[in-house]
Amino acid sequence: MQGAAEPDDLTSEAFLGVFGRLASFEGSEQQFRSWVFTIAHRRLIDERRRAVRRPSIMTADTDLLDRPGGDVEQDAFAELGTARVYELCAGLSDDQREVLVLRVVGDLTVEQVAAIVDKSVGAVKALQRRALHALRRKLERDGVPL
Repeated sequence: MQGAAEPDDLTSEAFLGVFGRLASFEGSEQQFRSWVFTIAHRRLIDERRRAVRRPSIMTADTDLLDRPGGDVEQDAFAELGTARVYELCAGLSDDQREVLVLRVVGDLTVEQVAAIVDKSVGAVKALQRRALHALRRKLERDGVPL
């Protein structure tokens, strides 16, 4: 999850929240998706608040040493692609990045995103428009054909 120190743990917490309330959910598939993203978003906000109150100390990533090898070229391209996406998104505000993730990755409607981030539909549209415009400018400056 975006910006989390331990994304796997945060994802697990979000799914535990979903499973704990699954019996009480009623609605369509689209409403279910929105409901799940709302729970995940709230867990991320909680994580960010905890991080401000209690900053963590970084430790060495020993997990890297335990991974089996793979296709080096494929791994390198995947890492470069991921790094490029993070680099591009780093230039966006937190709100812009959050809206794009929910709209693009979550495939949620503007109305659903507005409900999740507690903003008006117009504000979500404006954030999305500004984010896409900023990304386009950055890519054009870098000479990437669009």
